[in-house]
Amino acid sequence: MAWQDIALIVAGVIGGGVALIHGLLVRRLMADPINSFFQAEPTISRPVKRLVPLLLDFSAYNWFLSGMALVAAAIWLGSEAKMMAGLLAGTSFFFASLGNFWGTQGRHIGWVPYAISTAAIVIALVS
Repeated sequence: MAWQDIALIVAGVIGGGVALIHGLLVRRLMADPINSFFQAEPTISRPVKRLVPLLLDFSAYNWFLSGMALVAAAIWLGSEAKMMAGLLAGTSFFFASLGNFWGTQGRHIGWVPYAISTAAIVIALVS
């Protein structure tokens, strides 16, 4: 196995692992309290009440699948699939890192693992 494949696997494991932790924490600390608030607030429309918690969960779902796609591409697929998985996961992880850094002004550790994953993907795909 080439070192580029190992870099993609590492990026996928970091991204998928952080997604699981993120998903559990976001559900417990953000989505459930927001959902409780929305249910008690009659002025918020039903579609908003249903979509906001779901959209919070979607990011973790996307990052987890992106991580698994990187691992699968590195182990079983050819160079074109590695490039596509890397581009899709890399852009997702990059924006996760930027958004987290910007939203928390760098005070939350969540941006670091996604920045590391993004760097590993770029290194694997460029070399």
